[in-house]
Amino acid sequence: MFKGATGVTPKEYVSAHRAKRARAALEDGRSVTDAIYEAGFGSSGRFYEASDRMLGMTPTQYRAGGATTEIRFAIGGCSLGLTLVAASERGVCAILLGDEREVLRGELRRRFPRARLVAGDRSFAATVARVVACIETPRLGLDLPLDVRGTAFQHRVWRALRGIPPGTTATYAEIARRIGAPRAVRAVAGACAANPLAVAIPCHRVIRNDGELAGYRWGLQRKRALLTRESSK
Repeated sequence: MFKGATGVTPKEYVSAHRAKRARAALEDGRSVTDAIYEAGFGSSGRFYEASDRMLGMTPTQYRAGGATTEIRFAIGGCSLGLTLVAASERGVCAILLGDEREVLRGELRRRFPRARLVAGDRSFAATVARVVACIETPRLGLDLPLDVRGTAFQHRVWRALRGIPPGTTATYAEIARRIGAPRAVRAVAGACAANPLAVAIPCHRVIRNDGELAGYRWGLQRKRALLTRESSK
């Protein structure tokens, strides 16, 4: 019953709240040791085992606001406007769509407020080209390493989205059932809206129960265009 209502098991729910408390403590400037015990971890070992998945970086780096994390990025043109592609040393961490370069840069900065943003070099252009190719021909897919950061529930939804084949769609209710949380339809919609990796995590393939298109982080016109391309042979 708990999983059906929340989308996660009680253990995953507790872990998510511990992670949230740990992040808040580190953001407040507390020491790593204080953050560990204020969040409810029984030992530093348990915390460090989970820290990579929970924070996306070391606790010390997170405490510094990701100041030592380097994010390479570039903005390229595509038929949907502009796309910003960003990558950490782990993989592509953001694919954003828009019309204005400054707006896209601002969105990236808000996502990584103290990371060191570095303009991508010539070799990074190949990564951008692969993303643009996926936007233009979504059926190709995107075979690149991803650095996906989110809550346990968001990860469950995003995994389910990546399981929707090109050229097909699923409703929010169907995704909720697939992750074992049939009552968490609103939460599924929220996870779709929080997706930072356009096309790579195909939230554009999720529609309403009546078959109509629902909200899309980067605009319904782009969502419609992507679905049209996937449905054409």
